[in-house]
Amino acid sequence: MLTISNSVQLAEWEIEMSAIRAQGAGGQNVNKVSSAIHLRFDIKRSSLPAFYKERLLKLSDHRITKDGIIIIKAQQYRTQEQNREDALLRLKELIQASVVQQKARRATKPTKGSQKRRMDKKTQRGQTKTLRGKVKF
Repeated sequence: MLTISNSVQLAEWEIEMSAIRAQGAGGQNVNKVSSAIHLRFDIKRSSLPAFYKERLLKLSDHRITKDGIIIIKAQQYRTQEQNREDALLRLKELIQASVVQQKARRATKPTKGSQKRRMDKKTQRGQTKTLRGKVKF
């Protein structure tokens, strides 16, 4: 059971995990041991509340397929157990991050002082460039 918040939990049958061989360097051990974890979570079939599902499906994350399946590959650690915990933690963080409300941006205007400083810098820069011209006798 994976606890997302006080009221939201995911059952084990909703999360499909399989052990695969990790990529990259590792010598002979990497070719023999399946220590990486491939996690699949179907958003549409899950028991998540509708609000969570909508927010997850709206995300533009490379880990979410067009069919609404989250795919996470965990291969950072040497043991399968650590990779399993890492994959579950990353799934939990993804779900929690999707629900966080973004603060609405308020449009602001530059202050009079900042506008004046900007214009002064522009005129100073222009004068510097004119002095670099040809010297007339």
